[in-house]
Amino acid sequence: MPRYCFALDLKDDPALIAEYEEHHKKIWPEIEQSITAAGVTNMQIYRWANRLFMVMEVNEEFSFEKKNEMDTANPKVQEWETLMWKYQQALPGTKQGEKWQPMQEIFSL
Repeated sequence: MPRYCFALDLKDDPALIAEYEEHHKKIWPEIEQSITAAGVTNMQIYRWANRLFMVMEVNEEFSFEKKNEMDTANPKVQEWETLMWKYQQALPGTKQGEKWQPMQEIFSL
């Protein structure tokens, strides 16, 4: 099963970080449905300080293009993404509006 890893930063504000974590204790059902409908079979987000690390496993039908099209057409996903941007900030060196950045695997055991 393919696995992808991504990084993103949160705004370095303890109150905002706590709110972000609260939102992720029970994500909206429409968001969970959109993630699984796109072919994501497993997803975790980890945090260290204000740095986030996401691990995403997908099935054979998954494509980033399909997921992007589905997300763009889904008003609830757009609402969620707008809300999350209140807490998130782009990693240094990313282009305007970019969020989660793919990480390159450099070691595997």
